[in-house]
Amino acid sequence: MADLVVELYGVTVGHLVGTDWRSFDFVAASEAIEAFGLGSTIVSESIPLEARPTPRNAGRRRNFFSELLPEGRLLTRLASQAGLEPNDIVGMLRRYGRDLAGALQIYDPEAPGEPRTPRTEPLSEAAVGAMLRDASLAPLGNDRLTGRTSLGGVQDKIVLARVGDIWHQVHDGAPSTHIVKVSPEERPGLILDEEYGARAARALGLSAFETRIESFDGVRALVLERYDRDPAIPGGRLHQEDMNQALGAYGAMKYEGQGSPVSLLRVADVFRAYGDNESRRRLLTQVTLAVAVGNLDMHAKNLSVLHAPPASGRLPSPTLAPAYDMVPLRHHVAHRGLAMSIEGESDHSRITAEAIAAEGESWGVKGADGVVADALARIAAFVGIETPAPGAHPGLRDDVARFTARLLAGDPVGE
Repeated sequence: MADLVVELYGVTVGHLVGTDWRSFDFVAASEAIEAFGLGSTIVSESIPLEARPTPRNAGRRRNFFSELLPEGRLLTRLASQAGLEPNDIVGMLRRYGRDLAGALQIYDPEAPGEPRTPRTEPLSEAAVGAMLRDASLAPLGNDRLTGRTSLGGVQDKIVLARVGDIWHQVHDGAPSTHIVKVSPEERPGLILDEEYGARAARALGLSAFETRIESFDGVRALVLERYDRDPAIPGGRLHQEDMNQALGAYGAMKYEGQGSPVSLLRVADVFRAYGDNESRRRLLTQVTLAVAVGNLDMHAKNLSVLHAPPASGRLPSPTLAPAYDMVPLRHHVAHRGLAMSIEGESDHSRITAEAIAAEGESWGVKGADGVVADALARIAAFVGIETPAPGAHPGLRDDVARFTARLLAGDPVGE
């Protein structure tokens, strides 16, 4: 088996050398350094392009690529479909690296069928419904022979391509355009609550991608347009990485604490290094919205960085990705702990608008109190107009209204 090729925006950015998950490494290609520059972080904030890989950073390089794979039972199902062990990172990327989060494409140039001819195949509503009813039949929607898709996360979901008015299954690395997921059995209304959170994010200008509830042969699902897909870019993919990758965190380190390198300050510092005030202001607005809707799970894998392709001969600075997975969770879980603390406080019920603003000030956001106040006013306006979809948590709108009113009054979120 050959070293795996790693491509980005039509350029071979490097190779994955070796097969053991404990010792494989990423070696940058000279053409990537010529195209993007020595030290460029076009692939990841944690692994700048080097003429020779620095041994002390090998763990970070391995971590970045391992974090392209899902977690938990979704990873196990993908591995089973491919006849691989879940910890065989290189083997899994050899099989599923053609359609990833972001714009990287990873493949074995000597594998049968390379170079691939990407294609899509129309699906009936019943076929999509069957995929959603039993995720083990086609994890992530992958065909047993030609599925090449990997996507992070733990929740069961499938990816599809929308071609005209018809849903398609993707084969041999065709870029998927949408993510489709159903509520887990233990939380039957979760996707309906998430749809409300996604609408709130759009109302605040934190995202623009489409989300909607759709039924597939009687299976109710949340359909999300992928923000890392852009037909205006050659190849149709926009590169991104999550904050676990950018900060060198692995798996459960996505939650602050217990030796994890993640925190809101460190997330903000990624953008402060580029003098990017707008991304930090949007991050503060996103944190405010998460508190107002009761999203306890805004961890490092639910925050991402966009790496746009070169434009007019220049490489744009990384920016904060659109808000996603903005899921109201207070009524779904017994605990009140935030994935990442705000001004040292991780109990959601004790958070105040003053604390959110102080957190933003620690990132260097000027006028942080005004950013928070403006966000809360717009959330209150949203709740006054928009109602959750039928079947969502009955008290969801009232919860968000109450949390927001308390924050506007200067009080803690409370129960």
